[in-house]
Amino acid sequence: MDLFRASMRPPGPAETVERDARNQSGHAVDVMDEFGLEYAELQFVGAKEVGDHTKREIAEIDGLLRDRGKSVPCLSRHVFAGLTSANRPGDRSHRRHMDALRRVIEMAHVVGAPLVRIMTQKKEQILWGRNGAETWNVAHGAWSSMPPMIAPAVELARAEGVTLAVETGNGTMVNSNHTARMLIDELDAKDALKVLWDPGNNCWCHERAYPDGYEVVRDGYIGHIHIKDVKVDTPRATLEVRRMGEGQLADQFRPMADALRADNYDGVVSFESVYHPGNGDFEAGFRLCIDRFKELFG
Repeated sequence: MDLFRASMRPPGPAETVERDARNQSGHAVDVMDEFGLEYAELQFVGAKEVGDHTKREIAEIDGLLRDRGKSVPCLSRHVFAGLTSANRPGDRSHRRHMDALRRVIEMAHVVGAPLVRIMTQKKEQILWGRNGAETWNVAHGAWSSMPPMIAPAVELARAEGVTLAVETGNGTMVNSNHTARMLIDELDAKDALKVLWDPGNNCWCHERAYPDGYEVVRDGYIGHIHIKDVKVDTPRATLEVRRMGEGQLADQFRPMADALRADNYDGVVSFESVYHPGNGDFEAGFRLCIDRFKELFG
């Protein structure tokens, strides 16, 4: 397995001064060097989300990473996030997201990223039901509205020679490995659409990462992985990010890592640096977790 550092987003409020953005990006690469990390997934660089940078800025980002020996495994914009089952292919919002996806793919070609992350529209809680629930509780038409929204993105990816990775999100229609695989199979898109598996996110819908979630996608469906540790309290609508190894995934990380090695997973595993120790300092949170991450997934 390959090991990489998550996005180059600065740990504090985004700076609007170009020089400061460059300095923060350089600092992120310095930290990567400090811990021997080779891969840089890009989500935000400076004040901008991928897909919003100018050609000159993209060239500078590419130059910085190549000069320092870093590769980009995935570009992660929130494509399709925020849409709902009321949206339709080709409407104004869908066109806006498709335009953003095209820009991200253009950047992917420059920086050599093989994967582009997409999301899905907002979650409806009950998508299927039986013995009465199908009449009274199901959000009728919610799931069936989604594949037509994603299909044009899949065709674009095929034409452009990149692979999309749909993330399992907290509040998105695809919020488990089960629903991610369903989407890929319904679109017959295993060649161009993979799962960006975030087992921490999947905790919200109570899909156990290992073995349950892993078994669903182990047969060539995984394109990319995000790792963080969490504690969810769904009845209280509360999510706590925890230091790695101190949340509800603590006993599942090692069997997950062992299974990935046994199955010769050849993608990248990302440490998603979204934990802070109560003071808002995400770099401090990263430093508290990275050795544990490397021990397991390195």
